[in-house]
Formats: sequence, structure tokens, C-alpha cells
Amino acid sequence: MGYGDLGFTGSKEIMTPNLDNLANKGVVFKNGYVTHPYCGPFRSGLVTGRYQARFGIEINITNSPFDMYSGLPLTEQTFANRLQKTGYNTGAIGKWHLGGSDPFHPNNRGFDYFYGFLSGGHSYFPKNVKTHMPLLIGDDKHPHYSANEGSYQPLTRNDKAGEFNEYLTTALSKDAARFIEGSKDPFCLYLAYNAPHLPLEAPKETIEKYSHIKDKKRRTYAAMVDELDKGVGIVVEALKKSGKYENTLIFFLSDNGGPRKNGESFATNGNFREGKGSMYEGGTHVPFILHWPKGNLKTGEFNGLVSALDIAATSVAIGNGDTSGNELEGVNLIPFLKGEKKGSPHDALYWRMDDGRGWAVRTEASKFLKLNRTAAKPELFNMEKDPFESTNIVTKEVVKRKEMAKLWNNWNQGNIGNIWLQSGQYQKKRIKMYKDLYEKLEKDASKKKSLVIE
Repeated sequence: MGYGDLGFTGSKEIMTPNLDNLANKGVVFKNGYVTHPYCGPFRSGLVTGRYQARFGIEINITNSPFDMYSGLPLTEQTFANRLQKTGYNTGAIGKWHLGGSDPFHPNNRGFDYFYGFLSGGHSYFPKNVKTHMPLLIGDDKHPHYSANEGSYQPLTRNDKAGEFNEYLTTALSKDAARFIEGSKDPFCLYLAYNAPHLPLEAPKETIEKYSHIKDKKRRTYAAMVDELDKGVGIVVEALKKSGKYENTLIFFLSDNGGPRKNGESFATNGNFREGKGSMYEGGTHVPFILHWPKGNLKTGEFNGLVSALDIAATSVAIGNGDTSGNELEGVNLIPFLKGEKKGSPHDALYWRMDDGRGWAVRTEASKFLKLNRTAAKPELFNMEKDPFESTNIVTKEVVKRKEMAKLWNNWNQGNIGNIWLQSGQYQKKRIKMYKDLYEKLEKDASKKKSLVIE
């Protein structure tokens, strides 16, 4: 989702009245960030409340239902684990992307209920669902697009196949409404829409609503965002109908910026530089809101640095969740939003990808980054005067560069390298492994003597 493609972030082209209403009556984080510029690693950080580099996930995990090792490490607790222990009824609906085999299934990671898909992407129409497992093909240069593996498989409801007979965004929203209306309090729901995400698909009538948009891809994308907003409306209506609206804390955010490379420019990230997959602001600076009528919060815009990690920390804090085990790295935002604490929740935010070959650190005043392994030199930006990263001042601000480098190096001491392969690499090695295995079996079989019966 592009930063500039919602009404509350300035869009005049795409209509999002339900999200705008939550934003207008809640808190809009003007400096809200995710922990990685594409979906898989970010989700690892989101559900654990810990930087994903702490446990070696900087890649998109492949949906491998027979791989008992590849998934969100079992050493980590999810926020659902922590809330489940104190009596919360927990649900996950939509995109999982954190491991496809049984040990990593949402039902085994703290979620009492699951409806959705375990892979990184899915078609939006039932007619495209197939019952076979397609061959997975990845592109190492564009790992964030290899998430569409398994996009034609049936949905899953807990440990069984799940029905799917309408536009997927609507199906997920209706299922979320049923969960809300049928759950006992307290409840915690993780609703992970895949819209907007490739493949670009939307109902014909909604696409026609945006016929004024000339670019066909953007027209369909706009319709997908529109359908997402309608889905949010279904969820909000269920909260109101069940009497839970006033005292339900709602977070909404995108998992990364809109794609801006390789011809995929259907999303608008406003004035932010680049997009999905990039360490520039367009990749990680996302639409991010909080809404809680009974929270007695100071609503409006909040300018401090806010991270997706704060969702777990805030939820566990207000829900009296279990805080044992690995330490949560987010911040409980509520004291800041009530005025009990001043300043920014974070002094600095950090990013890392490709085993540390790409990295970034941001304070309120500055941002220091190196895009990837091929980038010649690091860059430094004054985020107060230049929030859109137009002027690199790294050669002029030597002292500031050293300060920022020290911050990142100190933080990076607690990280480890990737423990799994990027999805494209994984597929190539898995195919070779199977090929080698069956060639060996065939060779061994040819050596066996035929049984002779006398």
C-alpha cells in the first residue's frame, strides 16, 4: 500500500471513508514505521514484538508444508502466546507467511482460531483456486514478489480446508466479523489482509468506479484499496453490533510501502523516496493509526518515532499479557498518548537486510543508511529539514555520521545472520535436492538383484 493512497494521508483519488473515520477519531502516527521493507521479515517482527534480525529472519519464508524446520523460530513467542496465557481468545485471519508446516501453524503459535492462507500471497477470486501444489519459482533479485507461492491453493480454517466463495478481502472481513461477534471477551484478533498485493484483482464494478484513472493497473489497485476500506467497515460494524467498539483498541498499518521498481508503479508513496524493498522512506514509512474511544487518549497527529514493534508491546501491556522469555523491544504507546510521558517513544529505529549488507538507523533528527551490498557509500539525511531524503550530507556532517554509526553498530551486536534461505534460493536448492535424491534412489535400485522364484 502506498503511503499517499488513503484519504487521511492525502489521497484525493481513492476513497477510504472507514479508515479516514478511524484516523480522524483516533491517533495518526506521522512517523510510523515497519521493521523491514518487505512483508515476510516485517511480520516476524510484528507478531513477536522483537526485531526479526535478533532471531535470523530477514527473508520471505517459503510455504513448505513438509518442512518441519523452516518458519518463525520456536524460541520466539507471539503476542498471541502472551495474551492467551492471561485469558484472551485469540484469532488470526488472512495472510500468515511465517511457515507452512505444522510446528509453525498459527494454531500452534498462540492463535486459537485461524482462517486464511499460510503462503505469502493468494488470488482474490474463488475461480482461480486449484487443489494441486504448483511448482514454486522464485527470483533472487526480487524476493518480495516471490511471496505469491501457493496462490492457487484452497484457504485453511484451523487444520482443515476453508470455504472461499466471494472476493477474498470481503471473505476475510466477514470472517473477522463472525469472530468478533462470537468471541468471548477479552479477545485479540490479528487481521492480515493481503490487499493490496499482487496479483492485481478486484470486482469489476469497483474497478469501474475508478474509470477516471487512466492507468489500468492503478485503476485495479485503487479498487483493491477501496474493497479493503469496505472490509474495515464490516469489522467496525461488527464491533458496534456486539457492543465492543468503544473498548476495542484498533491498530491499522501497511506492511511496507507501495512498489516503485521494475515497472510496478501503480501505488503512490507521496513524496517519500522509492518504495517496497528499499531502505529509503518509501519502503518503511507507512500509514499507521491507533483508535480506542475508551482509552482517554489525546487524539490527532503524533510526531514521535513509532514502530510496528509497539503493537505487541502496547497490546501485552494493556492486556496484562505474559512478559517472560525474550524481551519485547517495542514500547507501550498508551502513556505517550495520554500525556503521561513526553517526547518520542523511541530514540532511534533500526533496519537491516541481506545479512547486514543493507541497513539504516533513524533518530528524530537524522537518518543514516546504506541501501544494499552494491551501494558505494552510506548516506546521511537531516530528517527535520529534509524528510524526503533529497540531499545527502554524509561528507559534510562527519561528527553526526560517527554518532549514527555508533548507534547502529551497538544495536547490531544483538543480531544474527539469516537462518533460512530467501524463497527463490530455497526453491532452487529444494528442486536440486529432490533431483539428487531420486537419481540416487534410481541408481541404487538398478543395483539390486531381481528376485528369482524357483
